Amino acid sequence: MINIAVLGYGTVGSGVVEVINTNHVSINKRAGDEINIKYVLDLRDFPGDPVQEILVHDYEIIVNDPEVDIVVEVMGGIEPAYTFVKRALEAGKSVCTSNKALVAKHGPELMEIAEKQNINFLFEASCGGGIPIIRALNCSLTADEIDEVTGILNGTTNYMLYKMSTEGSAFDTVLKEAQGMGYAEADPTADVEGYDACRKIAILSSLAYGSFLNYEDIYTEGITKITPEDMAYAKELGMTIKLLATSRKIGEDSFYAMVAPFMIGPGNPLYSVNDVFNGIFVHGNVLGDAMFYGSGAGKLPTASAVVADVVDEAKHLHRNIMTNWTSHPLKLMDLDEVKGRYFVRVKDTTVEKVDEIFGKVQMIVHLEDSSDEFGFVTCEMAQKEYKEKIQNLEGKVLSMIRVKD
Repeated sequence: MINIAVLGYGTVGSGVVEVINTNHVSINKRAGDEINIKYVLDLRDFPGDPVQEILVHDYEIIVNDPEVDIVVEVMGGIEPAYTFVKRALEAGKSVCTSNKALVAKHGPELMEIAEKQNINFLFEASCGGGIPIIRALNCSLTADEIDEVTGILNGTTNYMLYKMSTEGSAFDTVLKEAQGMGYAEADPTADVEGYDACRKIAILSSLAYGSFLNYEDIYTEGITKITPEDMAYAKELGMTIKLLATSRKIGEDSFYAMVAPFMIGPGNPLYSVNDVFNGIFVHGNVLGDAMFYGSGAGKLPTASAVVADVVDEAKHLHRNIMTNWTSHPLKLMDLDEVKGRYFVRVKDTTVEKVDEIFGKVQMIVHLEDSSDEFGFVTCEMAQKEYKEKIQNLEGKVLSMIRVKD
């Protein structure tokens, strides 16, 4: 018997208990032993719930119990999760987590402790919910040199942009709708400002490139400035707007990473990832293109990924699973040197003036003939060059969105 303890009995924690109880026969078979939930830690009580029989309120009971082999951390946040996880690893207990904030900030340190203890720290559910992207990067794609990871990594913002695109709604309207459906938190900042996606692309990039990408170094821009007018222009171009988290390897040792809204067309594999779904595109020098698609959040999809880690750790109780991620920092190139195309909305200027500044551009006339604004898409240029040119239209720019082919 392999005893586990679940830290947190919220949405994901209760899902973990449900998945293990529902699929216990197949899970035990795959683990090669019986998985037994010995403890669930939470500050609350749950009268009438069978979990009450194994509920504890004191972490010391778990960390000091030599019969606990695996700790499942699904509390969220940095503290006390970090302290609990670190102590569990130091006590010789493997840990799996869905906590992207914890992994993005302390991942290298916790993996090093696990390696020294010959146990495991796994975090499949920290990125993409139920999409098995971590295991793919760490195991299935190890023969490849990965040079790009780009994803729609936040279901809330993808739902909102999809609604704005299909219904012509304003940001505030779709945010209230998303909150009403439980897709967005009362404080949606982490989602709509791109912070959630930023932490996820930091984790995925660290695994893809084998070095530690600090999420604080990633340029991050959210969707709060996207308007129905932007969506109308995108539609005129045969494109749509998605919040993409992306990192790329340029040349031998140059990397860039960013989170920002992008206009993408039907030829992009992420174009059709709609509603609350997530999609992750990976390019390798041998494999070529690969797409991972599925539920990026939710109780049971996320819990399923957590339990998959529990099974993996049960099969490797006293043997560390090698992870392609070191504490060596991944240095990013200056974004001003990165090349791309830009969609720009302007007012109170002329097509001739724009052509004079940018050279020949792709024009998009506003849908309302009476409007004094129009849009255009630049040719490919370094961000530094774009910044220099756009200064000539100071006070006339309504919005800018990057374009990804």
